[in-house]
Amino acid sequence: MTPVSVVVTSGIGPELLRQIRRVSPKIKVAEASNLFRGELKGDAETKAKLDALLAKAEVIYGLRLPQDVLTRAPRLKWIQVMSAGVDRFLDIDLIESPVILTNVSGIHAIPISEFVIGLMLMFVKQAPFCFQLKCEKKWERFTPEALNSKTVGIVGLGSIGQEVARLAKAFGMRVIATRRSARQVGRGRYVDIMLPPALLNDLLSESDFVVLAVPFTPETSNLIGRKELQKMKPTACLINIARGGIVDEAALVHALEERWIAGAGLDVFATEPLPPDSRLWDLPNVIYSPHISGGMGDYAARATELFAENLGRYLTGKRLLNVVDKKRGY
Repeated sequence: MTPVSVVVTSGIGPELLRQIRRVSPKIKVAEASNLFRGELKGDAETKAKLDALLAKAEVIYGLRLPQDVLTRAPRLKWIQVMSAGVDRFLDIDLIESPVILTNVSGIHAIPISEFVIGLMLMFVKQAPFCFQLKCEKKWERFTPEALNSKTVGIVGLGSIGQEVARLAKAFGMRVIATRRSARQVGRGRYVDIMLPPALLNDLLSESDFVVLAVPFTPETSNLIGRKELQKMKPTACLINIARGGIVDEAALVHALEERWIAGAGLDVFATEPLPPDSRLWDLPNVIYSPHISGGMGDYAARATELFAENLGRYLTGKRLLNVVDKKRGY
């Protein structure tokens, strides 16, 4: 029985390592998170130990990959990453290699969609203003709004976009969405109007909230720029839980300062961490979070459950779940 060598580059804990080993007695798991961290710190000894593990690796599982992984892992056949976005892994060598890349798309749908609803509620209920009043010890009454009957435009109707649509419908909202596969205007489950990507401007002009839920690819880089922001209502808010590079950040800052749009809820940024000199820090109409919308207490367990399922499929020759089209980027 030829063993299948699996190298785990993230610290997931002993119970989840046992879960991987239980898939099959053929699995030989090496936990390499300490070696990975040591190499990042420049430790030559740990790099040599990691090299030895990678030389035998057939499968790699983790949140990040070692440098020059294809050169150091000549037997590598499959990489399972612990994220949905894969843009940071897709260099030309990996794209052109026969190595299969899979992600954990789908496990983020619930926490991110809840986060989106939370941001929309913060805007209509003016939560930032309430925080300001509390800090200033002021009692200043105002009239909040409701999500009911407002329109949310979802750019990208994947697993996250679909869950946002479902929750939005529970609040009585009107839902418009773009989907890459849509060829004409139609409808969908929890979606009142489904648009092809070419009609993005229609979505922007009609929406009270624009939610970006597309993967970051060459096609979506700077998808929302000056022209697109000017298409939005002055009372509308942009919510980005996808990737910072989907938005022209300089144009967004200008739009927020000039009040082309009412606000932005941003969990992702063009440069992360957000630089101290970014003007986004000081804008009162920005709600900020440090790229945590997909986080949840049992994240590693959910990701490992999917990996274990895929590992069983890999051993039996079945098609893997969440195979990434490396040229498309998702």
